[in-house]
Amino acid sequence: MIKKKLPHTVPPYVIYGFFFLGLISAVAFRLIIVLQRFEPAWVRPVWYAGVLGYIGFFMYRYAIARKRKKVIKHYDLIEKVKTNACLSEEDREVVIYLLSSLKKSLEDVNYLLIFLFSLLAILADIIFSMRG
Repeated sequence: MIKKKLPHTVPPYVIYGFFFLGLISAVAFRLIIVLQRFEPAWVRPVWYAGVLGYIGFFMYRYAIARKRKKVIKHYDLIEKVKTNACLSEEDREVVIYLLSSLKKSLEDVNYLLIFLFSLLAILADIIFSMRG
């Protein structure tokens, strides 16, 4: 009998790599406010860097979300939990994968930092606008 390969989380360097890619992209977009005023020639390259970074980051996040949903559906986990069905060893390993994946994810930190950088960008724009 061939045992199916169970889903697993990616190594920490992948998680942190994509986290920093998303963070750099977020900063790039917000940096445009400053660059427009002081270095307009850098606006377009920084915009491209932000867009390309976001393409990579959001494709990664999309793949992770799809993988989680596919596993939940494939193992019929929602129905098993609703009916209080006994989980097999394989089911438990899959649930551990899902919970570990959520626990290891830095998406909450990413959202918080994007929020803070957005506030700083708005503040910078208001200050620059007031100075003329």
